[in-house]
Amino acid sequence: MPRRLPIYLVLDTSGSMLGEPITAVENGVDNLVSSLRQDPHALESAYLSVICFDNEATQVVPLTDLNDFQTPHFTARGLTSLGKALKLLADRLDNEVTKSTTTVKGDWKPLVFIFTDGAPNDAWEEGLAEFKKRKVGIVVACAAGPDADDTILQQITENVVRLETMDSAGIRAFFRWVSASISTGSQLVDAGQNTTGNDLPAVPDELHPLF
Repeated sequence: MPRRLPIYLVLDTSGSMLGEPITAVENGVDNLVSSLRQDPHALESAYLSVICFDNEATQVVPLTDLNDFQTPHFTARGLTSLGKALKLLADRLDNEVTKSTTTVKGDWKPLVFIFTDGAPNDAWEEGLAEFKKRKVGIVVACAAGPDADDTILQQITENVVRLETMDSAGIRAFFRWVSASISTGSQLVDAGQNTTGNDLPAVPDELHPLF
């Protein structure tokens, strides 16, 4: 089996995302997949999963080949259980990503993209502690809107971007950047290299990098 590039989208579906933001996120995921399907490097290696978090954290799409991926319908409700999402992500990394052995090379280091418009309402430190025990290639987090707590996201990863407004244009720009980041990662793994934070493409004008 070819070595896969696992990609996890960890998306806030709490009640504050109701309306235009949650619709824009759904459209953003759909456009991301459509774009990656035009990229032969991504088609060769990229596998995509979606984890949503509100009152609970749920993996709504397991790690799936791009050709078979179907964009889920997102519903905004409840609180912001980022800690549960990180704990679930750690579990999925353990169970879905193939580890290398002395005789066989496993999957490439996963790419993780987190999108949230608020601050966690749960014990996020516990989830973060679990997640930090796992090895991944890149973690990117987006603090969207005025209520997003980027200081917490900066404890998860050094690659944090800020989206000042929650309109569809800004969210669309974020997902375009995610798509470009995945394409870059796919090209690197095709060349036999893992992706690092230094390989991220230029951040678009709609986003403000905090790194």
